[in-house]
Amino acid sequence: MRHFPAFLDLRGRTVLLLGTGEVADRKAEPLKRAGAVIRQAERFAPELLEGVVLAVGADAAEAELRALSAAAQARGIPVNVVDKPALCSFITPAIIDRAPVTVAVSTGGAAPVLARMIRQRIETVLPPAIGTLAALAERFQAAIRARLPELAARRRFLDAALTGAPADLALAGRVAEAEAAFARALEGAEATPPGIVYLVGAGPGSADLLTLRALRLMGEADVIVHDRLVPTEVLDMARRDAERILAGKEGARHDLPQAEINALLVRLAREGKRVVRLKGGDPFVFGRAGEEAAALREAGIAHEVVPGVTAALACAASAGIPLTHREASRALTLVTGHARDGRLDLDFAALARPRQTLAVYMGVATLPLLRDGLLGAGMDPATPAALVEQGGTARARSLHGTIGTIEALAAGWTGGGPALLLVGEAIALGTPPSAS
Repeated sequence: MRHFPAFLDLRGRTVLLLGTGEVADRKAEPLKRAGAVIRQAERFAPELLEGVVLAVGADAAEAELRALSAAAQARGIPVNVVDKPALCSFITPAIIDRAPVTVAVSTGGAAPVLARMIRQRIETVLPPAIGTLAALAERFQAAIRARLPELAARRRFLDAALTGAPADLALAGRVAEAEAAFARALEGAEATPPGIVYLVGAGPGSADLLTLRALRLMGEADVIVHDRLVPTEVLDMARRDAERILAGKEGARHDLPQAEINALLVRLAREGKRVVRLKGGDPFVFGRAGEEAAALREAGIAHEVVPGVTAALACAASAGIPLTHREASRALTLVTGHARDGRLDLDFAALARPRQTLAVYMGVATLPLLRDGLLGAGMDPATPAALVEQGGTARARSLHGTIGTIEALAAGWTGGGPALLLVGEAIALGTPPSAS
């Protein structure tokens, strides 16, 4: 983030505007709408900054603008000089005004035209009466706090009210009916709402592969309990003030044992929290969400499962490999390569059958055992195989070989990121996707 965004209360406060002309007039207009008292001058003098909280320069000589910038910054007064980033201590964004809702878009001065284009796109999807809805919530602020003293309960109520009947009426301009609906909803709101846990698949690591439902729930969560493999770019999509708890789990590393994670989810829900348990890939594919769901069910905690893009799909797409193909693979088998007591408890005879694709999760560390087991069960050593690392992300890469050679090829190739092994005739039919 190049600039820290902030909204200033300028009502009744003095802003210095240096310069006269069309650009200065354009700068003055939103300042006046914000309630600022404009002090305008053609030439700069230090005394003009007395009592000023903000300074703007436009349509003035270069020397005057430089003097304004230096003097304002020396006094700690925010200053903006139009089209001269080097003289600015703050920049002005493209603004969408739906008072009391204000949306500001900035590119940090890199591309103001792009900021305006983004603003125009937002304008097309933001209801014109959104300010009416915000004003409705503002009128009920005191009543909401009195009725719902706990923050989690207030959030839960507002999430429902601002997307339900009161919102529909306000956006339709039926303000009196919206107020009545809001009051009825508040009267029936629970002071301590029941908690709920969402077992959410975070996908392979790219934020744009989250499902729309996952994204919405992350924006509503009070707490995010996440695994180590969930990257920052995905966590950044969650509500900023949601509590984040790292549950660990990376290969054999378990910062929190599964039983403690189960107990944590139960405790948070009993506190009335809306919890998102965020797991890489899909929660029901080698994600142990089945164990967490069972613990929640036994404790009587409401919970839902939200699927995500699992590694097999993401890795195959990244490498351009078809998982099924009518001429080479009529079945897809998902299997874990995780060893227990130094051995793989797998039905290698079934896995070695032809005309299927194997997707082996957590199999890099046990590649020799996988190879030996498949070859021992009769798989042709020339069967195509591929390792895909960090599939579904911008860092995805793949290594192609055969089941007989892939273990040797992988030595020194793997970079430590999550990787999936794909085995089967369909692997040879893949074509890496073209860059877009």
